[in-house]
Amino acid sequence: MNQPPFSSTAIYRLSRRQFIQYSCIGISSSFLAACANSNPASSTSGLDKVTFGTNWLAQAEHGGFYQAIATGIYKNHGLDVTIKMGGPQVPSGTQLLMGGAVDFFMGYGIDAINGLAQGIPKITVAAIFQKDPQCIISHPNPAIKTLADLKGKPIYVSAAANLNYWPMLKAKYGFTDDQKRPYNFNPAPFLADKNSAQQGYITSEPFAIEKQGGFKPLVFLLADYGYQTYATTIETKKELVEKNPDLVQRFVDASIKGWYSYLENPQPGNELIKKENPEMTDEQIAYGIQKLNEYGVILSGEAETQGIGAMTAAKWQLLFDNMVKTGLSQPNINYEDAFNLQFVNKGRNYYS
Repeated sequence: MNQPPFSSTAIYRLSRRQFIQYSCIGISSSFLAACANSNPASSTSGLDKVTFGTNWLAQAEHGGFYQAIATGIYKNHGLDVTIKMGGPQVPSGTQLLMGGAVDFFMGYGIDAINGLAQGIPKITVAAIFQKDPQCIISHPNPAIKTLADLKGKPIYVSAAANLNYWPMLKAKYGFTDDQKRPYNFNPAPFLADKNSAQQGYITSEPFAIEKQGGFKPLVFLLADYGYQTYATTIETKKELVEKNPDLVQRFVDASIKGWYSYLENPQPGNELIKKENPEMTDEQIAYGIQKLNEYGVILSGEAETQGIGAMTAAKWQLLFDNMVKTGLSQPNINYEDAFNLQFVNKGRNYYS
């Protein structure tokens, strides 16, 4: 069945197309003039005003940030936080951040390293998702037990896949470009071909496929098959880290505490999510939270002991080495300039 242009299903389809891929920093001066906020200011309440940009409309994947607003965690850290949602007509996060429209933005590891090659002065200060939610989805088939079993089969992928996970699949599993089919963020072609697979996020596309196709698909989380990149990171300008590290620390701390609170009792954050995005349903939110927990997207690896948001130099190096190996980055990039570890890795008790 065709979906209306901005149904919840269509919104999830669009999100993968619009915001996984890296964007240049060009942006109209009129837009920036309208929403620029390059220097966080103090509100009349004495709180520091901060704007945080998300990569799409409000959803469970953003829950901890909304929870920190709904429960007053940001205010307890001296912050008056406004969340600026992404969307089909919203410029990329790098554009918004560099243009001064937001103070922090939700990014991901590959984009942070690519930004260095473009000379973009932004830096990652926390990684909420230890695993990227990107996955490959297949029809149930006794012959398909692992991701490697999809070699030679048609796979619907977006053009943006060439900038992140597809080179890894080619290098590690022998996938070839002639397997690729153009993915238009509609599951209909996949549903019609039982021999095919398609890309998705574990928190959304499998849910839509179950609803529309009436079956439970096989889901392969790429992070469990060698695609090691941080996601739902917190990015900011290097200038802000240098000039106001206290503000950065307070925003990171409060955001992490918001995520712990959300995982314990998501209701306050969910109510705010639904208020900001009326298309979002309780069923979709519950599914998203379930999958974040099931796959250890937030609480796995170093985050289990060092706290949500944890990052390590070793994992950043692994990401960079893989990018070089698969042709996504030149070897002469100083990848260590893409991140700063001083604001995370405080230990779980620090956030209690």
